[in-house]
Amino acid sequence: MAKKSWPVLVGEYTSLAFLLPVSAFVGYAIGYLLDKALHTTWLYIPFLLLGIASGFVQLIRQLLKDTRDDGES
Repeated sequence: MAKKSWPVLVGEYTSLAFLLPVSAFVGYAIGYLLDKALHTTWLYIPFLLLGIASGFVQLIRQLLKDTRDDGES
């Protein structure tokens, strides 16, 4: 596999920098909207935690993929 050019690597790692905060915000937003729709006050917490966990899972997947690709060449 050919090595990736530096602009491609910059783009990939910049997207990783936004991944965790965006996934946490999306989880919070879903929980907040469910709280408003169901008239509860606690659903934002588990959805925030799910958003954070999903961000970490995707971050780890991407880093493992990048390190695996580096080792093949």
